[in-house]
Amino acid sequence: MDASTLRPEVVRGLDIMIVRETVGGIYFGEPRGIETLADGSRRGINTEVYTTGEIERVARVAFDLARKRSNRVCSVEKCNVMESGLLWKEVVTDVHARAFKDVELSHMLADNCAMQLVRNPRQFDVLVTGNLFGDLLSDLASMLTGSLGMLPSATLGAVQENGKRPALYEPIHGSAPDIAGQGVANPIAQILSLAMLLRYSLDMLAEADMIEQAVANVLASGLRTADIMSEGMARVGTAVMGEAIVRELDKLQK
Repeated sequence: MDASTLRPEVVRGLDIMIVRETVGGIYFGEPRGIETLADGSRRGINTEVYTTGEIERVARVAFDLARKRSNRVCSVEKCNVMESGLLWKEVVTDVHARAFKDVELSHMLADNCAMQLVRNPRQFDVLVTGNLFGDLLSDLASMLTGSLGMLPSATLGAVQENGKRPALYEPIHGSAPDIAGQGVANPIAQILSLAMLLRYSLDMLAEADMIEQAVANVLASGLRTADIMSEGMARVGTAVMGEAIVRELDKLQK
């Protein structure tokens, strides 16, 4: 991974999974809105709300994912000043004690986590947090790779009776309409999203590893799209980068 503004020894080999709860928290809590007060001034209101069930659901996802990685989870909240954060910490701790004692669990305040991601990101394996903090921390962490164009993501639903869970895999970034049709977008996040699908929905671990290795090999060869370009590397467009990764996959399969 290339992050020219950070010390190479800090970011080399970086692999962090951020599990963000996305259907609750302050973005959806009630009451919310903007109201006019008696003196004519206005007040904006948003409410942070989490239930036991919502926290348990995302905690279980984080612990399950950790078992396929380095088996470590750090739960992030603000239990020192927020009751919703205190409940979050208590529920995650309870889920861990009941069903995931084999996974190492730690807790961290969200502001400290932001600092630690910049200071020493390699200390983390899986981070699990609420909607607001997950939004902020995932964007912060994205720049450890040098670009949003490097990062895959997954939206995972609850496990169904058949043992499967609904899931959506996509790059962490948006559609980037400002560069549409120019052939300069980085395809790596989309390609790595497929690797996540293979690993976390289909249990095709070897195939997922192969895709990730192909991406790593192509980056090691010096190819760079514009968003991750650095001195001494070869700048290429979307198609060339994608084709290079496909060719590398062919080599790894033989």
